Amino acid sequence: MKQRTILREASVKGKALHTGEVVTLTLKPAPENHGVVFRRVDLYGNPELKPDVSLVSDLVRSTTISNGHAKVHTIEHVLSALHGCAVDNCIVEMDASEPPILDGSAKRYVELIQEAEPVEQEALREYIELDTPISVSKGGSSLIALPCDKLKITCTSADDRGIHTQHYSLEIDPESYVTQVAPARTFTIYEDIEELLKLGKIQGGSLDSAIVIKGDKILSKEPLRFKEEFARHKILDIVGDLMLLGKPLKAHIVAVRPGHALNADLCQAIVNSRKGGESKKEVPHVQQVLPTETALDIRRILDTLPHRYPFVMIDRVIDIPNPDEVYAVKNVTINEPYFQGHFPGRPVMPGVLQIEAMAQAAGILMLRRISSENKIAFFMSCDKVKFRRAVVPGDVVEIHVKLVKNRGNKIGVAEGTCKVDGKIVSSGELMFTIADSLNDT
Repeated sequence: MKQRTILREASVKGKALHTGEVVTLTLKPAPENHGVVFRRVDLYGNPELKPDVSLVSDLVRSTTISNGHAKVHTIEHVLSALHGCAVDNCIVEMDASEPPILDGSAKRYVELIQEAEPVEQEALREYIELDTPISVSKGGSSLIALPCDKLKITCTSADDRGIHTQHYSLEIDPESYVTQVAPARTFTIYEDIEELLKLGKIQGGSLDSAIVIKGDKILSKEPLRFKEEFARHKILDIVGDLMLLGKPLKAHIVAVRPGHALNADLCQAIVNSRKGGESKKEVPHVQQVLPTETALDIRRILDTLPHRYPFVMIDRVIDIPNPDEVYAVKNVTINEPYFQGHFPGRPVMPGVLQIEAMAQAAGILMLRRISSENKIAFFMSCDKVKFRRAVVPGDVVEIHVKLVKNRGNKIGVAEGTCKVDGKIVSSGELMFTIADSLNDT
C-alpha cells in the first residue's frame, strides 16, 4: 500500500478541553516520508513536534508530547483520525497548545480530512510487524499485542464497580474506522470531575464535548451513539496513541481497561522489542500442566501462570473433574493492595478482578489440554458479564469455569462464575488465546 497525504488545507476552530482556550487547527499536505508533525504557529520560530513515544511528557487523561519549550497535548483524537483514515504525511498547525475538543469524538476531524481529500503518494507505506506477543499491564488493566497481518483491536472497558462493562472488537481500516469508531465520544466518571479541575484539567469541558457517568446513570446531551460507545472510544484512543510508534502497526491488540499511560507503555515495549530490549524478559518461564493433575497448590499455579503479585487471582485449584471444567478458590483478605483505594472505609473487591480470576482459571484449564511448557493463555475479551453482590475482605471466592468452545487448542471460550457462600456474585463468558511465552524467542 502506498503512503497518503491530503490534497488541500482544511481548518476547524473550537474550544480546547483542558485549557479552555479557543484554538484554530489547520491540516496541511506534507511530502512522502514526512510523517505527521504538529506545528505551533503561536510560538516564536513555529516549532514542530513529531509524535514519538520518547517525547511523551504527560498522560493524565490525554497524550502530551514535549520538545524543549514547545509542547502539544490532548492530541490523541487528531492522531486517531489521521491514523484511522490512513493519512501518513500531514502538517497539523495550531495557534495554541491543544486541539479543539469539538464533540469529544474524532468525527469532526474525519470530516476535516475528507474535506482536505486524502490522496496517494508514490512511496510505499512501511509497517511495524510483530514476531511475538508483547504485553503490558498495570493493576486491573492490560494490553496485549499479538502478531497479525492487519490492525485489529479487541477492547473491554469497565469501571471499578462493573456497572458499565462493554466489549467491542473491530478490524481497523478507513471504512470501519469512519463509521464504527470515529463518532464515539470521550467520557468521564462524575466523581472524578472535581479532582480533574483541581489538577487544572477539563477547563473547557461540558456535556457538549463529553459523556458523564454518574452511578448507573449516563448524562449526555444526546443518546449514546452506540451501545458500546465507551469501549469504542477506548479503541479510538488506542488508534491515536499508536501513532507514537512513528509507523503504522500490524497487530491484534487485546485491551482490558486501557488508558493513555498504558497505551504509551505498549508503544515503548514494542520499540524495545525491535531494539532487542528488555520487553522479552518480562514474562516468567511457565511449565507444563500435566493431564494427570486434578488439583494445583499455589506453587504449581505460579509455575503455570505468568502472573505475579499483586495480580495472581487464584490461591488453589480444588478440582479438575474433567478436561472441560475447573474449580478454584481465591481467599480475599484485607491485605489486598487494591483495598487502599477501593474503597477507603468500605473495601470492595473490584468486579474486573473477579473476571480476571475466572480468566486465570480458564487459562489453566486450556493449558492443561496442550503441551503447555512456555505457553501463555492471553485473556482476550469478556461478554455477558453480571455482578450480583459485593465481595469483601474475609470472603472465599469459589471459581467455576467450564470450557464451551475450543478452536484447535488455540482459542477458547469459557463460561465462568464466582460464588461466595454458595451464592453467585459474578459471572461472564470469557475468550482467550494460547501463545508462546516471550522467553521462548
